[in-house]
Amino acid sequence: MTLCAANLSQQVTEEDLRQAFRVYGQVSFVNLIKDRFHKTPAGFAMIVMPDQLEAQAAITGLHMKEFKGQVLKLNEAGIRSK
Repeated sequence: MTLCAANLSQQVTEEDLRQAFRVYGQVSFVNLIKDRFHKTPAGFAMIVMPDQLEAQAAITGLHMKEFKGQVLKLNEAGIRSK
């Protein structure tokens, strides 16, 4: 399952995300999206977790929680949160 993490701090790294999500299960891919022109973090990332139950556990455990000074917004990619 592909997850979208939004509202990320500018200081968050791909390794920070990998470690946070690894608590809930296997993480096969992390892509911290960067601004095309400035090459700075854009404030969101895509995380792939192959097991759907582990991905759901990560959503439950991390959504709307403080992460590196920001409140993390997390959902399944392609599904908008309200």
